[in-house]
Amino acid sequence: MSRPAARTGTRPRTFALPPWLAHALRAQRGPVPWSAVVRGALAAGPLLLAAVLLDRTSLGVVAAIAAMLAGINDRPGSRRASVRRLGVPALAGAGGLLVGTYAGEHVGAVALTVLLTGIGLFAGGISAIGPVASGAGTQLLVASAIGAGMPVPEAGWLRALAYLAGAGWLIALRLLLPTPGATAGDFRFDGERDAVAAVYDAIADLLEAAGSDDAIARRVALTAALDHAQDALAGPRLRRYASSSHERRLHAQYAAALPLGEAATALAWAGEAVTGRASEGPRRLAAAVRGSSHTGPLPAPHRSAPALRALDDALLHAADAFDQGEGSDLHTRRRTARSLLRLAFGAGGREYGLRVALCFGASAAVAQALHHARWYGQHEHWYWLPATAVFLVKPDLGPLASRVLNRAAGTVLGALLFAGFAAVLSRPEGLIALVAVSGALIPVATRHFAAQTAVVTVLVLALVMVGGEPQASAGRIGETLLACAIVLIVGHLPMPGQRGGRVQARLAAAGSAAYAYLHHVLGESRGPDPTTGPDSRATRWTLRREAYRKLAEARTSIALAAAELPALARHSEGADEVVVTLERLVDATTACAVHLDDSGRLSHRDRAQLAELLGELEHSRERTGLRLPELPHAV
Repeated sequence: MSRPAARTGTRPRTFALPPWLAHALRAQRGPVPWSAVVRGALAAGPLLLAAVLLDRTSLGVVAAIAAMLAGINDRPGSRRASVRRLGVPALAGAGGLLVGTYAGEHVGAVALTVLLTGIGLFAGGISAIGPVASGAGTQLLVASAIGAGMPVPEAGWLRALAYLAGAGWLIALRLLLPTPGATAGDFRFDGERDAVAAVYDAIADLLEAAGSDDAIARRVALTAALDHAQDALAGPRLRRYASSSHERRLHAQYAAALPLGEAATALAWAGEAVTGRASEGPRRLAAAVRGSSHTGPLPAPHRSAPALRALDDALLHAADAFDQGEGSDLHTRRRTARSLLRLAFGAGGREYGLRVALCFGASAAVAQALHHARWYGQHEHWYWLPATAVFLVKPDLGPLASRVLNRAAGTVLGALLFAGFAAVLSRPEGLIALVAVSGALIPVATRHFAAQTAVVTVLVLALVMVGGEPQASAGRIGETLLACAIVLIVGHLPMPGQRGGRVQARLAAAGSAAYAYLHHVLGESRGPDPTTGPDSRATRWTLRREAYRKLAEARTSIALAAAELPALARHSEGADEVVVTLERLVDATTACAVHLDDSGRLSHRDRAQLAELLGELEHSRERTGLRLPELPHAV
């Protein structure tokens, strides 16, 4: 028998992992955050050692837990922004510990379960607001479970103070310890300098990528850099009325980057390559920010197109702003209480809160039942089950399947490692050293959920033994696997309303921000608008920033939803197409704004592009059934 003729022009099929499994294996990359590693080593371990020496071991365990949770939130950024990023969750955790302690002492198992379920509903809802609120919700839930179940002899208010002391110690380290190599200017502002300099580098990268296939990715990177710088500058001022010269200069440098980013986005939208001379100016500005030095002469790009003329004008404005050190406060996000409540109690917040409440309440009920079941045996750590469920049910920590797989694998690995360490380490000295080493590893381990879980498992088991309890690796594995099962079941239960509420809410917010930006630019094309205030461009830049930030948040939620199991991922199908079209609309609006500044009117081509993109959005909404806000009448 002759062989069949070989096909030509075909490629062999490549095996691709399903999205939910690929996400579970993916890890973040980047340089080792040595400053955070040092802070982690100096946080939980020394606190525990001081408590043991003072014969207050139980309070030391509580303080070490708070330092550990704060260490998980200790991410790169500015010192001042870290006060809110670490402090707000710590305050929520102390409140949860206080409520959980007194509830565990004075109410029965049923009432305690109902109370914890209610806390889960509230904490889940506020977690939909943003990263800081999510961290606060996490610590509120974890601390309430610990307060209700951990056998600590001290009163609840004393436990809460110890919790605040543990988190406050890490915040103090974050504020006071200088960053290695941060020798330029005031070391207190090294995080802000790095963040603002990264914006200018991202602008240069976008200019170099204009006209290529990398332009979209570079524009997304510029959005991320601007978001990071905006957050870095959002911390409390060092002085109430008059800030330092370094602080004023950084605000001016950030404000000067906004028109540069606008011009670079317009050039990328035009799809035409620009000369390398155009990116030299932003590169020199980035170096000046990092070195806290003067810019020197900046090379001017050719003024042959509206976007290039806008780039040249923005460079001149930046050079002037760098020299004077004065600029508008354009980094602060104007978020009203109404908008925050809409996020917390809207469709996304309700679905989020209900799922967290069911998982937290169900795990607390199962743990309480096992705790009081005589046939089950000793079950002193029943709070482990609801506390573990908190990290598993949080959607912002990754897709459900990925969280469950990584949590199970990390717990088994961490428990086995600790069993080996416990067999050879002295008590308590060796275990305290193990706590310090684990604290140092947390900033590196946060790049992958399984690695983070393994390190946290070792640290928690070491704290349990230092507190005088026996080795509990087997119990830790059992509680985690049971929590995984509960979260998997609850995570796939049908909920009231439409599934994918979190994605819908983020997409609707992104659409509203994009339409608001478009409405403002079209209003500029019709002449001055008294509702925009005296500085129309500053308003425009603020609206553009908010639109891109909301789009980035929507893109992140959509990516996480797409990596869920097929039964959950199908509820957000088509959302990625909609957010890409919205991003193109904002890019086109930016190009229109630049042309408007140059000529005072919009061309027929500009209006045709906007009309085409709005038509694509309407078609996408009809095809996918996704909810988008209505266009303003003026549009």
